[in-house]
Amino acid sequence: MTTTRALLDEGVDRLRAAGFETPRLDTELLLAHAIGVERTAVVANGEAPAGADAEATFRASLARRADGEPVAYIRGIKEFHGIALAVDKRALIPRPETERVVDLVLAEVMTRLTARAGAGTTEPLRVVDVGTGSGAIAIALAVGLRARRVPADEVAIAAVDLSAEALDLARENAVGHAVGDRVRFEQADLLPPTPPTAPWDVVAANLPYVRSSAMASLPTPTTFEPAEALDGGPDGLTVIARLMDALPDGLAGDGAAFLEIGADQGEAIVALASQRLPGWACQVATDLAGLPRTAVLRRPVA
Repeated sequence: MTTTRALLDEGVDRLRAAGFETPRLDTELLLAHAIGVERTAVVANGEAPAGADAEATFRASLARRADGEPVAYIRGIKEFHGIALAVDKRALIPRPETERVVDLVLAEVMTRLTARAGAGTTEPLRVVDVGTGSGAIAIALAVGLRARRVPADEVAIAAVDLSAEALDLARENAVGHAVGDRVRFEQADLLPPTPPTAPWDVVAANLPYVRSSAMASLPTPTTFEPAEALDGGPDGLTVIARLMDALPDGLAGDGAAFLEIGADQGEAIVALASQRLPGWACQVATDLAGLPRTAVLRRPVA
């Protein structure tokens, strides 16, 4: 019977020969998934027999990976902001850089809740995740608030997407993390109609920002993902610009919007905000590598 070490070596050799950047990590993840254990168990128990069924599953998964399919789609899960989300071709695979948006929004929400304490406010804070896809931002936010013991009725979270299929996936993830009662899902193009009593307090969005001309040169795994979730038009900011146009009516007077951008779009997003939202403040937050990743927009104080 084939050992896990032999299968690891086989997979690493195949993916390295095919030119993949992380052949060992990919192989370890796929083999662990096939066996049904954590990746560390595969690495630590190299002499353990894999089993015939696991071996067959691993080789089938390896073939899919060799054809370019993302590991996340093969496994059906992707780790994001400390949680595991179900992923498939209905939505974009959550990226690590989007965790920065979650961190910023969580901090903003907690600051606002603290400021409200003792003020007698009865209306919930209104947060919307635009272009939710798998639900990554909205669900990570809901899980984070629950961990901070914030009652569900203090923050109303909406998750919006134009794709009905993506929304189905997002709902599944919300139920899987027991936050289905904390997130409302709605099909809409960018901002949905504002809540009955007031506009949105916080807007979060991970919209398409890849330039159309760059789509053909993206790594092979991205060709398995929905193109509409990646293609941001000629300058990469077409969809983001449309959201900006909706903010004067959709965002509360003291509201804030957090928009993920490409690492080379820091200057462009500031210029776009100046054009579309004259007088508004636009700050660009960087990631751990110091690269521009999130544009933070705020209406001018009257």
